[in-house]
Amino acid sequence: MTVTTTAPATGSREAARPDYKVTFPRVVRSEFGKFLSLRSTLIALGLSQVLLVAVGLTAAAVYTPGGQDGSGPDIQDGLVGLSLTGVTFAELALGVLGVLITAGEYTSGTIRSTLAAVPKRLPVLWSKTIIFGVIAQGAAMGGVLITFQLGGMILKTEDLSMSLSDAGVLRALIGASLYLGLVGVWGVALGALLRSTAGGIAVLVGLLLIVPGLTGLLPASIRDDVTPYLPNNAGQAAYHLHEASDSLGPWAGLAVFAVWVTLTLAAAAYRLARTDA
Repeated sequence: MTVTTTAPATGSREAARPDYKVTFPRVVRSEFGKFLSLRSTLIALGLSQVLLVAVGLTAAAVYTPGGQDGSGPDIQDGLVGLSLTGVTFAELALGVLGVLITAGEYTSGTIRSTLAAVPKRLPVLWSKTIIFGVIAQGAAMGGVLITFQLGGMILKTEDLSMSLSDAGVLRALIGASLYLGLVGVWGVALGALLRSTAGGIAVLVGLLLIVPGLTGLLPASIRDDVTPYLPNNAGQAAYHLHEASDSLGPWAGLAVFAVWVTLTLAAAAYRLARTDA
């Protein structure tokens, strides 16, 4: 008795198998799925908006022109200045979230699986940067517009009332949203560069809040030349309605802060490409 065997049609089976390739759109989709799957990221993003809106509306609600003794605060930017009071708090929330997005994977060890799936590595960093930059900037734009409109309703009987059609108002609001979006990207870059959640947050907070205060210890001749180019001071210039004599112009300040972000991102990309995870 002769037994005949038929070889499996490997060619047809391989042809039917889908050919999966690592493409940038697929990496972006994967990283976007990661972002949405983590409850902590959505909570932190929501917290940044709550701080942005709540602090701005509180500032508008408690503001008294001239104060009780006639010596109230000098709000040169009017309603814009009051409604953007919460930017300082929102930038910390967005920056910390950016750090967590990248450094968190190094802390948990999941970065190894990510880089095994994307051997070229750099698309991972670019996709994280694009996703969070767009989300942070879009959320910030919505937050500043809501705060400005609601603040205008609170102060509609005061001299500080403004509208989007007033000179410089829309530019200041757009500048604030762009600044917050860049802060989020900066957090992503710092987390990828330092690969440490604590280290990334410490550097972020130090450069945004602590270093500007320490410049007061410098001689006046040096301080005046250095202070406008610090990350926080340069970024704040982007959403000031009126340019201060000791600061950069709105777009110049935003450009300087963008340089800080770009250099950090370039350093993070170099380390990712050259060293092991």
